[in-house]
Amino acid sequence: MAEYSAVHPGVPSYDVLFSHARTTKNCLVIPVINEGSRLISLLGKIQKNTEKAKLDILIVDGGSTDGSLEQTAMQTFGVSALLLKTGPGRLSAQLRCAYDYALRAGYEGILTIDGNDKDDPAAIPLMLKELDSGVDFVQASRYIAGGKAVNTPALRDFAIRYIHAPILRVASGFPWTDTTQGFRAYSRRALVDPRVSIFRNVFNSYELLAYLSYRLPRLGYLCREVPSTRTYPKGTVPTKISSVRGNLEVLTILVKAVLGVYNPKV
Repeated sequence: MAEYSAVHPGVPSYDVLFSHARTTKNCLVIPVINEGSRLISLLGKIQKNTEKAKLDILIVDGGSTDGSLEQTAMQTFGVSALLLKTGPGRLSAQLRCAYDYALRAGYEGILTIDGNDKDDPAAIPLMLKELDSGVDFVQASRYIAGGKAVNTPALRDFAIRYIHAPILRVASGFPWTDTTQGFRAYSRRALVDPRVSIFRNVFNSYELLAYLSYRLPRLGYLCREVPSTRTYPKGTVPTKISSVRGNLEVLTILVKAVLGVYNPKV
């Protein structure tokens, strides 16, 4: 098992609201903030998936105020641990909390899926199969054969397919097709590699997503994409990325990632 220090200055402070002992070698991390009924719907889908028995579910809350994380309900859905980020930062800070917890607990594979119920968890068995075969980074993609993009906003679809993914393809050397979503999986050995060094405060919002898509292929880690379905509901789109400012932030982060700004000084 790859080594990992339980005390690290690059981990935001967080509370463990409840937890159960690890029962599997892989876990599923779900970052949330005020997802309400969307999270409940997602957990129901995961619970119906027979592969759920091979995963412990870890929820990391960024500070929800909608009452959707009632602890008894979460445990009814089979959630193994509920974490509350108390330190600063947004998505990447939440992920650092969850990855710290998962690595200290001894998980060998860590999957993540957004808590907004846009991703179909039916792709989870494919991800587990890839991890078991030795793949270090598995990315779900709606744009490869077998994948499906439903109601993706036109501007976002264009930006992913013709700007974000092509830039990462060239910079990383891996033929990525779907590079902005968080439905993905990593091996333990990739996350604890000091040349990757994920526990740094530079990772605050969406930096970890672009950085790992760039950094891991460049370091020679084995990467794969698997087909998945990502569905945007009609009408108001549940997203934390605003149409203008948020998309500009994502593109700025991408440029910094491929220029090596986030690479550790080792």
